[in-house]
Amino acid sequence: MIQIPFYETSGMVLSNFSAHRIEYEGVEYPTVEHAFHAQKFGEGSVKERITRAGSTLVAWELGRKYKPERRADWDDVKVGVLTELVRAKATQHDEVANALILTGEEEIVELNPDDSFWGTGPDGNGDNHMGKILMRIREELIEKNA
Repeated sequence: MIQIPFYETSGMVLSNFSAHRIEYEGVEYPTVEHAFHAQKFGEGSVKERITRAGSTLVAWELGRKYKPERRADWDDVKVGVLTELVRAKATQHDEVANALILTGEEEIVELNPDDSFWGTGPDGNGDNHMGKILMRIREELIEKNA
């Protein structure tokens, strides 16, 4: 099992906070984290502020701050959106694709005691959607290179 700590170290290239610019739907974002939080909102000033945020932490904080204004369907689409963003990152950066492929068939787990949806949660039994997304993209990359 490959475990990715929430506060990344060795697996940083796989983190949504890693310094890999991505293009998504014709817009360039500094990181996947910026892009993810920007997608919570329709066109306008909030989305623009998140896109231009000076750090991933600021992008994350803005996404939380404006939660009441986010799109109504966000909970229904957020896993699909993050999957598309991680796919974009892996296909736009060879180093990310290679790091993902090098994980082989290992289970990828985001160790995040504060998040039972994206990570493992406090008891280690969270949904681990982030790990599942990474494993899905890894499978796609392996199939494409077969």
